[in-house]
Amino acid sequence: SVVKKIDVTVEVKELKKTNIAYIRHIGPFKGEGEIWAGLFHKLMSWAGARGLLKCPGTEYFTVFRGDFEITEFAKFKADVCVSVEPGTKAEGEVGVSVIPAGKYAVALFEIDASEYEQAWEVVYKDWLPQSGFQPDERSSFERYLNDPKMHPNNKHIIEVCIPVKPL
Repeated sequence: SVVKKIDVTVEVKELKKTNIAYIRHIGPFKGEGEIWAGLFHKLMSWAGARGLLKCPGTEYFTVFRGDFEITEFAKFKADVCVSVEPGTKAEGEVGVSVIPAGKYAVALFEIDASEYEQAWEVVYKDWLPQSGFQPDERSSFERYLNDPKMHPNNKHIIEVCIPVKPL
C-alpha cells in the first residue's frame, strides 16, 4: 500500500510555560493505544476528582523525556500530561512538572491513529534539516487538540512541538 506523504506546515513560535501533572510510561507505546488510553483515563480521573479539569482551558499532552531518536521510538520515557494550576501537588504515581517556555517548531497534523510516527518523521527528517534550526535540550511533546471519537473520520488533530534554537 502506498503511504501518502503527510503534508505539514511548521511554524516556529514562542510558547509560554505550562504547568503539568503527569503519569510516566516507560517502554514501547507504538501500537499500544489501550495502554495509552488507560494512562490518560487514570490521569483524567485523578485531575477530575481534584477539580483540576477546566473546559475549555485544560490542555492535554504527551512529553517525551530523554534523547529523542526516531529510531528508538519504541523505547523511551513518555509522560502523559494534563495542564494544571501552578502549585498543584504531586501525589502517588502522578508527578508535577513544567513544559518550559521558549521557541518551538510547531507542526499541526490531522492524522489517523496509525500515523503518529510518520508525523514525527516528517518534522524531524523533512523539515528540520533544511530549517536553519536544531533541537535544544528541552523535551519535545505532542499536544492534542480534539477527541478523535468526536471527529467524523476519527482523525487525531495534534501538534508536534520540538524545542529549537538557531543552528
